[in-house]
Amino acid sequence: MNLLNFPFVKQTLKNRWPQFTIMIIALAGFLLAILSGLFGTPVGSRNFGIVFVWIAWWAILMLVAVPFLGRGWCSICPIPASGEWLQRGAMLGPRGQAKGVALSASKGFGRRWPKRFRNIWLQNGSFLLVALFSTVILTQPRVTAIVLAAFLFVAIGASLIFERRAFCRYLCPVGGFIGLYSQLAPLELRVVDTAVCAAHTEKTCYTGSAEGYGCPWDVFPPGMVKNTYCGTCMECLRTCPHDNIALNIRPLGADLDEARNRKLDEAFKAFIMLGAAAVYSGVLLGPWGTLKLAAYSVGTLPWMTYVASFLTLILLALPGLFWLMVWIGKRLSGSGLPMRKLFISQSYALIPLGLTAWIAFSLSFVFANFSYVLVALSDPFGWGWNLLGTAGIAWVPWLTGLTPFLQVGVLLGGFIWAALTSRKIASEKSALGQASRLAMPVIGFCLAFTLTMMGLLVA
Repeated sequence: MNLLNFPFVKQTLKNRWPQFTIMIIALAGFLLAILSGLFGTPVGSRNFGIVFVWIAWWAILMLVAVPFLGRGWCSICPIPASGEWLQRGAMLGPRGQAKGVALSASKGFGRRWPKRFRNIWLQNGSFLLVALFSTVILTQPRVTAIVLAAFLFVAIGASLIFERRAFCRYLCPVGGFIGLYSQLAPLELRVVDTAVCAAHTEKTCYTGSAEGYGCPWDVFPPGMVKNTYCGTCMECLRTCPHDNIALNIRPLGADLDEARNRKLDEAFKAFIMLGAAAVYSGVLLGPWGTLKLAAYSVGTLPWMTYVASFLTLILLALPGLFWLMVWIGKRLSGSGLPMRKLFISQSYALIPLGLTAWIAFSLSFVFANFSYVLVALSDPFGWGWNLLGTAGIAWVPWLTGLTPFLQVGVLLGGFIWAALTSRKIASEKSALGQASRLAMPVIGFCLAFTLTMMGLLVA
């Protein structure tokens, strides 16, 4: 179903003001988080930066935005906003200006992103870098503020040096996993008829026009077959003169069926996110005090041991064990497909497994700590203010009795989804019995991970 067939939806999305207004509000909150982190109380539960970034925003992102809207958050994210305005020399659109304004109006160097780095390997690295310091970032307001400010300045610098949204596409650690999991979302932006695009020589969806900018994400809409790199900014909707853009409601996980665009960098992102979910669950929610202390003691020998173990698990142990499972499946099935191709293809079964693991992990603390949000709204710096009359509200955990059942349900749903995906991928070039034998060890891997997450979160 194309949502743009509804006139209200179409006009709202073509109009820049709703999107711009939400982005301004998000930017104000982002800057307040930085200021409160730098100058507010060091008590995380009383500081706006900690509460709104790691409780409120994280809850919206992992429980609503990513599962249902895919890259919807990217369309109103405040991090690239300032740099993009500087790059374009405008805060809204190029309405009334000459065709091709998106390329000609750059106020920076406007360089192309290096071809060898046009993948998500740098995003994988940036996520790992943040993850190694995550326990400190999540609990110390000043560190959170420094990280947020670093994101902002890197995004501005990238906008002034490179064309379009280079930071979002190739560097942002958050954008990397949003892009990976957006393949599962029930929402997609696509062209209606590629033949119409082929006959349109100007290609304004990519180059820009008087109505809008060329795709900020450097995506050619007629060639787009999955959500990973589409930031749903709606510029193609504004620039297409033939009304050939659709915003479709589709089956969950439709992109996982797209065999032509499976890549090793995305496969490793799946392992990184899977391993990080397990490590975070153990460190932040588990009973092991020694492990917590090591993760918090940045720069010490225990922390270095923790870092080495973290990287070994994510970059060697998990991929290595998965490779072994795929190899066993290949031997059992007698498949003639190359191991590299099988490994990459089957790793896409880990995408639903990883998203549900992160949802289950988030449920552990979001409901328990959400009452802090009202307090932080009234007293964002922890200075004794009471702007909304809610600063004195006592901490009350929500839905703690229901949370374990929700987590088990989510994790089981993720396992079933992963198993079905593995079986479906295996059947693409295999007979029925061969596909079952090929997928069986991978399904066993997914079951073992699911039981591990249940042990960490629920037991």
